[in-house]
This record gives sequence, C-alpha cells and structure tokens, in this order.
Amino acid sequence: MKKLQNTLYVTNPEGYLSLDGENVLVCSGEDVLGRVPLHNLEDIVSFGFRGASPALMGACAERGVGLCFLTRHGRFLGRVCGPVQGNVLLRMTQMRVAEDPARSVSIAQMFLRGKIYNGRWLLEHFCRDHPMRIDTEAVSGSIDQMKTALRLVPSASSCEMLMGIEGSAAKAYFAAFPHLILRSPADFPFDGRNRRPPMDPVNALLSFTYTLLGNEIAGALESVGLDPAIGFLHALRPGRKSLALDLLEELRAPLADRFVLSQINLGAITRKDFDQKENGAFFLKDDARRAFLAAWQKRKQETLTHPYLKEKLPWGLVPYAQAMLLSRYLRGDLDAYPPFLWK
Repeated sequence: MKKLQNTLYVTNPEGYLSLDGENVLVCSGEDVLGRVPLHNLEDIVSFGFRGASPALMGACAERGVGLCFLTRHGRFLGRVCGPVQGNVLLRMTQMRVAEDPARSVSIAQMFLRGKIYNGRWLLEHFCRDHPMRIDTEAVSGSIDQMKTALRLVPSASSCEMLMGIEGSAAKAYFAAFPHLILRSPADFPFDGRNRRPPMDPVNALLSFTYTLLGNEIAGALESVGLDPAIGFLHALRPGRKSLALDLLEELRAPLADRFVLSQINLGAITRKDFDQKENGAFFLKDDARRAFLAAWQKRKQETLTHPYLKEKLPWGLVPYAQAMLLSRYLRGDLDAYPPFLWK
C-alpha cells in the first residue's frame, strides 16, 4: 500500500515554485517564502498564477509527485504528470471495457451503489447522533427515497438509466442536506447544488472540497496505471477525467461532504470567512482557505478500517485503495469491483 505523505498547498497567489537541490522553494520576487524537501511530498497544489520552474516540473514528474494548479478560488487548471505508471495491457483492458456497454455498466453500477449507499449512511448517522437537533421525519423521507433508488441500480441496463437513478437519489440527498447544518443555519442556507460559480457558502465549500478530492483521485488512478480520462459511468469528453469523476461519486459523502459539515458544525468556518463577488459567487477568504486546507490535511491522516480490505489505513489512502481494487478487477484478479461502502 502506498505511504501517505504530505501535500504542500501554496496559497499565496504570487508564489513561484522552483527547485533548489532536493528542496522545493516557494518564492515571491526575491523573497523565499518557504523551503520543503521534495522527498517528503506526495503532492503540490498551487493556488496562483505564477507557475513553476521546468526543473521542478521535471523532478515532480520523474519522482511521481503530483503538481496541480488551481485558480485562487479553487477552480482546476491543470496537472503535471510523469510517465504513465503500470502495464500497457491494463490500459488496453480499461479501454476495451469502456467500449463494452455490458461490462462498462456493471462497473458503473458499483460506483453508483457506493454513492447512494454512502449518502444514505451519512443521513442515517445524523438521525442517530442528533435526533433532537434535526427534523428526523424529513431526513428519513430522503433516506427512504435513496433506498428505493439503490434497489433500482442492479436492474439498470445502461449508463443513461444509471444517471437517471443518480439524479433522483442526489435530489433526495440534497433535499435533506440543510437539516445536517446544525450550527448557524441562517448563515449557511442551502437550497440544492449550484456551481460554476457557487452561489452560497455551503456550495463554495462543497465545490472546493470536491476539487481537492478529485485531484487526489486522479493521482491515485495514475499511480496504479489507469487512465483517469477513460471512465465507465460519466461520458467520455475531451478534457474530462471521467474515471476520476466516477470514483469521486462513491467518496463524496464519507470524505468530502462529511468534512464540510464538520467544519461548519464545529464553528471552524463561519459566514465572515467568505467573500461575495459582484456576480453573487462566494469564495473562501485567504486565511480561511489556509485553515480549511490544514484541517483537510489533518482529516486525511485519521484512520479507519477499510470495509473490503479489512486493513487499518488513513482516510487519505482510501482513493488509492479503490484505485488498486479497480485495477485488480480489470486485470482479472477480482470477480467484481468492490465499491467503498462506509460503515
């Protein structure tokens, strides 16, 4: 299993990344803002526009260190990747399966099963843990709708049918989501998902966290030799990492949504931590974003027992575990892909 190392988040928009011997330098003009040994890093995520030196990009590619560029507000721009890992036969198999409707749908079913199961389980957790603070009747109604959607997944014969089921399950899930906001609900109104741009603080946090998690999933898929762009549930489109989006679906609730809710409900993020732009979009302020990233890094270090592998591992390694299991299925080592079913 891959060792979980550190992620370097460069939040200064003026920060320029370069290589000095075995160290990553973060500079602004003539000033050195930070120095980190490259061998201590698993990923580098830069929120800025100054970029990185060719020497650093080459070193990251050679050593398998992810180098991702986001806008200041967290919109994905690009990712520097090294040579493709793994076996060409695995990638050829991945392509053949993606072109085979029957096999592609069978994997897509597992991704969607994981998504609906985990979303329902998150709602059930809140009903169990906070019965006096939430409208359990309303949340239970959403849980019942998601159970119905889950029962329909095995009979879906196409990805179009699966996406229809996903849409109804997501609608039920997000209808209950406002009830999970226990602290200062007036400061965190939520009336469903919106994005590009996010029009309220909750959607701003969700979109930002999905971007972080999606980038880590893409790196996990690359690390086992899979192509993040060739998916089974999401349609193939130029520039879209369809397989990373597939795997993101089953990890949204237990990793991203649960983290966002904890930050709000613990008071770590408040309404004053956001800026609102002229177009109505909400974004985290710089200091709040740094604190949010630090908390995200800490959450990834927390451990759980993987429901399929029965091994104890950090949350940050869950995307790598699922990528490994998917590659093993495609190689023929497993009879089916086991989705991550959070307990």
